[in-house]
Amino acid sequence: MTAQPFDGMCIIDADTHLTEPHDLWTSRAPAAFRDRVPQVRTIDGTPMWVVDGVTLSRAGGSGVVGRDGVKVPGTEFFNWSIEDVHQGAYSIPHRLAMMDEQGIWAEIVYPNTVGFGGQNFRHVADPALRRLAIEIYNDAMAEIQEESGGRLLPMGVLPFWDLDLAVAEIERMQQLGLHGINTTSAPHDHGLPDLGTAHWDPVWEAASDLGLPINFHIGSSESAMSWYGTVPWPSLNEGCKLGLGSAMLYINNATVVGNMIYSGVLERFPTLQVVSVESGVGWIPFILRALDYQVGDMAPGAIDHLSMKPSDYFRRQFHSCFWFETEGIGDAIEAIGWEHLMFETDYPHPTCTYPDGLKYAASALAGIEDVSVREGIMGGNAAKLYRITLPVTP
Repeated sequence: MTAQPFDGMCIIDADTHLTEPHDLWTSRAPAAFRDRVPQVRTIDGTPMWVVDGVTLSRAGGSGVVGRDGVKVPGTEFFNWSIEDVHQGAYSIPHRLAMMDEQGIWAEIVYPNTVGFGGQNFRHVADPALRRLAIEIYNDAMAEIQEESGGRLLPMGVLPFWDLDLAVAEIERMQQLGLHGINTTSAPHDHGLPDLGTAHWDPVWEAASDLGLPINFHIGSSESAMSWYGTVPWPSLNEGCKLGLGSAMLYINNATVVGNMIYSGVLERFPTLQVVSVESGVGWIPFILRALDYQVGDMAPGAIDHLSMKPSDYFRRQFHSCFWFETEGIGDAIEAIGWEHLMFETDYPHPTCTYPDGLKYAASALAGIEDVSVREGIMGGNAAKLYRITLPVTP
C-alpha cells in the first residue's frame, strides 16, 4: 500500500533491474543461431551464461531479495541461482504484483547479464551474432513493455561497437516503442574513440531528434565494473569490500558528468537529455561547483568551445535519481532544480531500498511542502523525460 505522503500520486521508479529469463535469447533466435546465442549451461555443477561457447558470467539471481520476499544482507547472493531470488526479479506478472503491493505504478528497467551499459557483448567475436544478440534483447524488452501494459519500461541497449548499426538501432528502438537508450560510458575501454569525440555525433543527433534520453548507469563500463576488486584495500573483509566498492561506484558517475560537459557534447547537442542512473544526488552540488571553479584554473582558450558555465549544462540537460538518501535533497533541488530529480529503488540489487523505498522517499521529501515538486520527483519528471503517458487514475 502506498505510503501516506504519496497517496494519489502516480509513482515511477527510475531504476530497477531485470534478471534475464534463461530462455530470453534461445526462445527467439533463428534455428541456425540457437546454440550460439546467450544461454545458460551447467559448468562444473554451476549454471553459467555462455555465448558462442564463451563463458560470460554466473547465471545467478542478480538480486538480494529472496524467493520469500525478504531482503538478505551481505554477499550470500553471490551464490544464489535464479531459483533462489524473488520471482519479481524475472517474472513480469510477479513484478507487477510486487509493484502493486509497493504502490509503484511504473518502473524504468535496466539489464544484468548484458552489462549495465551493454558492454558485455563487445566480447562476442562474430559480428552477426553480436548484432543478433542485441536485437533479440531489444525485441524482448519491447515485448515486456507491452506485456506489462506500459508499466515496465526497459531501456534499449546500444550496439556501440558499430556506429552505423548504433544509429540504425536507435531508430529501431523508437519504432519498437522503447523510451530510452542504455549504453557504456567508456567505449575507449574497447579501443574505440571516447564519447567526447565527433565520432559519436551521429548517435547524439539521432537520440536528440527522436527524443530518446541517453542513460549512463553506474558500472556501465569494464573499467567501472572493477569496483569490487580494485577500490577496497586488500585487507578489508568481503562485506566491507562490497560496501565500500558500492559507495565509490555511485560517485564514479561524476566522471561521466564532467566529461560530457567539458567535452562540449552538450554544447553541440543542446536538446540531448542525459541521465546519471543509480548514482544518487548528494554529490552533485559539490561537483558542479568544482567544475565551475576549475574553469578559472584552465589555460586560456581551454573552454572556448563552451558558451555557458559547466553547471548550466547540467541544469539544462542532465537528470539523476536517489533512493537511500534521506538528507540533502533540498540542497540538490536548490543547486539543480527539482525538475532534474527522480525517485528509484534499485530493486532487486544489493543496495535496493526494497521493501521500504517509499518510506525512504517520504523521509527525504519531508520538508518539501509543494505538492507539484513532490509529484514531479516521485513520477512526473520521469514521465516527462521518458515520454510516459500517465493513467488518469493511478
